[in-house]
Amino acid sequence: MFILMVVIFVLGYTAIALEHPLKIDKAASALLTGAILWGLYALNSAGILSLDISPAWDAAQSMAHDILQFVKPNVDHEHMRNFEGVIASASDVTHFVKHDLEHHLIEIAEILFFLLGAMTIVEIVDQHDGFKVITDKITTTNKVKLLWILSILTFFMSAALDNLTTTIVLVALLRKLIEDKKTRWFFASMVVLAANAGGAWSPIGDVTTIMLWIGGQIEAAHIILHLIVPSLVTLVAPLLIISFTMKGTITRPQIENGNVEYTSRSEQVFILILGVSALLFVPVFKTVTHLPPYMGMLFGLGVLWFTTEVMHRNKSQEEKNKLTVIRILQKIDSATIFFFLGILSAVAALQSAGHLALLAGFLDESLGNIYAINLAIGVLSAIVDNVPLVAGAMGMYPITDAATAGYEAFFHVNGQFWEFLAYCAGTGGSILIIGSAAGVAAMGLEKIDFIWYLKKISLLAITGYLAGAAVYYFIFA
Repeated sequence: MFILMVVIFVLGYTAIALEHPLKIDKAASALLTGAILWGLYALNSAGILSLDISPAWDAAQSMAHDILQFVKPNVDHEHMRNFEGVIASASDVTHFVKHDLEHHLIEIAEILFFLLGAMTIVEIVDQHDGFKVITDKITTTNKVKLLWILSILTFFMSAALDNLTTTIVLVALLRKLIEDKKTRWFFASMVVLAANAGGAWSPIGDVTTIMLWIGGQIEAAHIILHLIVPSLVTLVAPLLIISFTMKGTITRPQIENGNVEYTSRSEQVFILILGVSALLFVPVFKTVTHLPPYMGMLFGLGVLWFTTEVMHRNKSQEEKNKLTVIRILQKIDSATIFFFLGILSAVAALQSAGHLALLAGFLDESLGNIYAINLAIGVLSAIVDNVPLVAGAMGMYPITDAATAGYEAFFHVNGQFWEFLAYCAGTGGSILIIGSAAGVAAMGLEKIDFIWYLKKISLLAITGYLAGAAVYYFIFA
């Protein structure tokens, strides 16, 4: 069953990739994959956990061993079996799997609520024509010039916000700037590359850098200084290639409802500022309260919702139908939420059963070089979520003392292993559209085809990824 889980994941991943030829929505494939993997894991948990490669099970066993030192005199041994020296019954194993699923569900829910809040805030600003304030300033129709402007804007916005939120905002902008679907796909894909590159050098720009920052492996100022140049090269390299191959101009979309605007210019500016402020406040909220980022996002949404209710309470019913959050929520793409739920659940099942830990151990044994290991982790993060991969690396390699030398010196605080891990895990996901939260969001919002991205963007992403890695190596190795 352990191997069957991998087979099911590969089949589900293939169905997602072939969404358009199969004419089956990727959300359906993702949900099925996640549910089947957890079902197989639950039905065969005793056999899978007996392989003793699940990090979560090892941690639970260690905790159980400590607890048993206190409760052992009251334990009925007759209906329990010994598992590697620790008492565990079949019901204990079942309870563990259920508890582990609930643990992952909390983490997944945090991402989903964050995504839902960000999508709603962006949609509120959009419905109030707030982005028109920005798009009116962007007058160029030259494809290359526009691509550079939006990519650089995304790169620095992602560092200040995060790659997921920035992608959602920029995709909304692209809908106001570009009419042709395939052209918009290309620009949205480059936004994903820019958002992931921008998130890699900021301690709050990507979930993996946040993990390393909070875990104590890296310091904020250090990661900014050491990764901003490689990350910028990751973006600039594909942009230079595109500059020599892309020609022509873009066509602006026709304004919906003719020239009817339901908001004044002052209202547009106010909602834009309030919406952007709500997004920017998320990392501040997290730093001050130490609560998860989704709570800051929901706080910002609540402020925006309350404000718009007060703004429009005396307007006509027609205007309310256009501008109230209740109506705006109906436009949110719920399929994207379900897709996130399915794919993250599937990866969580592989993490819980021990597949990802086995993969991490294999990389360590077969490669043995910190640069090769991190480059491989970056490529793998295009296939599976980078969070468990980074978490696995953090668990495999403890932080070493500053006095140590040789190979162990790579694992000091701000050591090159942790720096390069932040870069590779943050930017490697751009190789495939499904390889990062930003890519999944863009894929869901714009219905970008997996195979199209593979043909048009993946080679550019690999070029930027390797170019940035080479720059880091030559500077710091």
